[in-house]
Amino acid sequence: MTHSSHTTSAAIPRMRRILDRGAHRIDTQIDTGTGWHAVTESAGGQAFPRLEPAFTLDFELSRYETLGLGDGALVLPVCPVSFRDFMIFEQHAVDAARGLARRFLPAVSRVAAAYETVTRHTFPAFRPHALWYRQPIYYMSNALTIVPSGVPVTAPAYTQALDFELELGVVLGAPLRDATVEQAAAAIAAVVVINDFSARDVQLAEMRSGFGPQRAKHFLTSMSGTAAAGPALADRLDRLTATVAINGETVARTGTHDARYSMAQAIAHVSCGEQLYPGELLSSGTLPGGSGMELGRWLAPGDHLRLEIEGVGIIEHDIEK
Repeated sequence: MTHSSHTTSAAIPRMRRILDRGAHRIDTQIDTGTGWHAVTESAGGQAFPRLEPAFTLDFELSRYETLGLGDGALVLPVCPVSFRDFMIFEQHAVDAARGLARRFLPAVSRVAAAYETVTRHTFPAFRPHALWYRQPIYYMSNALTIVPSGVPVTAPAYTQALDFELELGVVLGAPLRDATVEQAAAAIAAVVVINDFSARDVQLAEMRSGFGPQRAKHFLTSMSGTAAAGPALADRLDRLTATVAINGETVARTGTHDARYSMAQAIAHVSCGEQLYPGELLSSGTLPGGSGMELGRWLAPGDHLRLEIEGVGIIEHDIEK
């Protein structure tokens, strides 16, 4: 596996971790704009907020052995202890609902299309639930099935509708409880790209159960091979550009603008009456146009998926049978 030297916004400190199974270790490197260097004080070790690992080295090494990763592979820049996934972009919610109806509910799709043509308004059922307009909403996903960029992906046997979701993720570097928005923003230690793989045909039935997504989401998520320093991006998290490419063709250009809630607002909301800890991962939900369901482009064996957020990182996967 080769390591891409992503040069966009090179002044933003970035961190990556490299597997050395022969030496029974994982090496951490920092890039502050002059290339990758082992973490030392003289080589930029103070430029990236320190994130103490929550898991033992043996646990992480065993996890990567299960994934078939060998020496030199980029592993997770941060191995998170939990994973909350928000939905902060209204346009994604609406367009994803339209895409779901086109694929799985054609009669509803036809009625909705007629309604929107005549009224020039969004079909009411495609808009988020009323609670979404009052507070950030999210679900708890599976932090232990997050894999690094580069791992080959096979769809679970129970789905015929494998989808991707390009998201912005942040990792806490400090404990929080009843935090202000300013305190929440200051606690963001690392920023990563997240890909929330989804089994859309399974998701429809699970959401109708009233209990939220289960096997539709929990089987696999992926993270960029690099993390960007949270403090360096604190004032830009809502202005980052992003792209989706499949088989070398750019199929979407999007970004983190036009969110109803900032990530800091989402974190502060979660911390209300609830203790948060360093190492917890919180994700924005899909950027507008950042999923196949919105684009009408579903993943299939043989596809190569590439997701990128400016200055943060890249996720790439080959989709296998």
